[in-house]
Amino acid sequence: MRHQWKFFTILGIGVIAAILDFLCGAPKIGTWPISGILIDIFGIFMAITMLREMIHTLESGRWGVDILAIIAVVSTMIVGDYWAAWMILIMLTGGDSLEDYATSQADKELRSLLQNSPRIADKLVNGKIEEVKVDDLKIGDTVLIKPGSQVPVDGEIIKGNSSFDQSSLTGESVPVDKKVGDDLMSGSINGDAAVEMKVTKAAKDSEYQSIVALVKSSEAKPAKFVKMADRYAVPFTIISLIIGIAAMITSAVTNPALGWQGHFLRFAQVMVVASPCPLLIAAPVAMVSGMSSMSRSHIIVKSGTTLEKLSRTLTFAFDKTGTLTENQLVIDQVVLAKDSSISKEKLQGLAASVEQQSSHVIATSLVKSTDKNLIKPVTNLKEATAKGVSGEVDGKLVKVGKLSYVDPDQEKITVNSTAVFVSIDNKFAGYITFQDQIRKNTPETIARLRRQGIKQIMMLTGDRRSVADKVATEAGIRESEVHADLLPAQKIQAIRDVKPNLRPVAMVGDGVNDAPSLMAADVGIAMGAKGATAASESADAVIMVNDISKVNDAVAISKHTMKVAHVDIITAICIVILIELIAFTGIIPAFWGAILQEVVDLITILLALLAKTKPTNPKQTGLKNKKTSLQPRKFLAKLKFS
Repeated sequence: MRHQWKFFTILGIGVIAAILDFLCGAPKIGTWPISGILIDIFGIFMAITMLREMIHTLESGRWGVDILAIIAVVSTMIVGDYWAAWMILIMLTGGDSLEDYATSQADKELRSLLQNSPRIADKLVNGKIEEVKVDDLKIGDTVLIKPGSQVPVDGEIIKGNSSFDQSSLTGESVPVDKKVGDDLMSGSINGDAAVEMKVTKAAKDSEYQSIVALVKSSEAKPAKFVKMADRYAVPFTIISLIIGIAAMITSAVTNPALGWQGHFLRFAQVMVVASPCPLLIAAPVAMVSGMSSMSRSHIIVKSGTTLEKLSRTLTFAFDKTGTLTENQLVIDQVVLAKDSSISKEKLQGLAASVEQQSSHVIATSLVKSTDKNLIKPVTNLKEATAKGVSGEVDGKLVKVGKLSYVDPDQEKITVNSTAVFVSIDNKFAGYITFQDQIRKNTPETIARLRRQGIKQIMMLTGDRRSVADKVATEAGIRESEVHADLLPAQKIQAIRDVKPNLRPVAMVGDGVNDAPSLMAADVGIAMGAKGATAASESADAVIMVNDISKVNDAVAISKHTMKVAHVDIITAICIVILIELIAFTGIIPAFWGAILQEVVDLITILLALLAKTKPTNPKQTGLKNKKTSLQPRKFLAKLKFS
């Protein structure tokens, strides 16, 4: 039975009971009021339900706070205060219903993503449009993307030009212009012109569907840390029972004429306000709010446990290529041969001219980094697999590639970075070195992590030590924290070797080769902006935009969420214990005690929803606390008196 139906059922029973008691003269069966029988029957049902849940909790090796709720319901029924029992049941079912509502509000960003998933596509068959299910599209099919419609699967434009809104995928607020030959990501929204697209990926492998799959995965894995209140269960239960028993004993000592029911009533009054609903509500609402906040920041978290671990992380490990760097090579140096008579610009232009038709990453980077005016037509172009390319430019034979290919007689040259060698008319002319460009915000990201309380930041890379050290220096990673020349298995070992006092460990990576390391870490974070890779599947969290600073946001949100959850639970405990002490005196009837509990429930939910707010504490965000102070004269000058 859903929580809301339990709530409406007990509410309906209350209405019937009120009519019987106040309009029909309180009819009885023997000495038992019918209204009391109805309420007690539902109360017994609820008590049995909670008892079963408590047994499951104990079987899992944890001590929950459900026992207090059971005692509160049963004790009020024992003393015959069925209206107090009704109010407690309203409180329990109403609190659960409010939790469901708060949860649905907190995760609506996640649900909207699921609801907007493309389902129908306009497939072109012999020039005619056929509506088909997105899942039925095959690679090579032609699809028409109408103005304002959603791209159903990943593909490539084969006809037409338009602009596409990719904000839900990349976070880029400005629409991106696309032309023939450009790739389209599923989930992006077409602008004001129709285009035809060739399907390049099936629906299950496309960008938007991969995000949806991750969201579904996060919903299917409830947070183990939702039962965070159980950490406080034992002390809270003991304190509440002590206060309740002490109240009953005090009543017996100070007013023995009341009889056992009167003394037990005092115990019941304390147990009513000791109901643990606020504790049970605080953690789950805060967790879902935190996951919702992550989603708004384009970070998909697969479970609430990730939030808890990330908030306590002391070590971060980063892959280098594609994570700390752009994975886009740029020219570092152009080095001429000792007897070369041409300029560096001329050498670079000749090399780029020969490489302009190659799709190799080095060739692409060389051409992209060279002035277009220096790139000239090439003839007799030839490619030697895994060696290099050659061609004639301005009547000269130019070779670009490995040294053994361009000039076999040249002495070996040691270069500590990626390089291509160039010869002109079979004479060695020089070489060009490349380096992987560090992301612009990498240094600030590393600095913010340290300000966020991260004790150790490691770089794990399979690249050469010299290259790794150079990137580490630019990024702000200490030399002792750099681990280079690593195979995937060695990356895993480096994570496992982190000392216990520097755990939990979070690993950030983007490639297929990072998947094992992400799984080995306590928290795996994938840079998944370029699509669903093995890294995304293996990770606990996926950053869906190509922005490494989102790592800082993930840490800040997790810290903020856990702080809200803990503060909320402690606040609820303090309020409840205070009310228990007041109930100890007997001045709070059980019925009004239950109403007070409902108020505490509402306060707890409102506090938990603060996890949706943006973190601002510098210790959480890692941002520098910009304190502005005005000089006295400047301050007085700003004051205006009328």
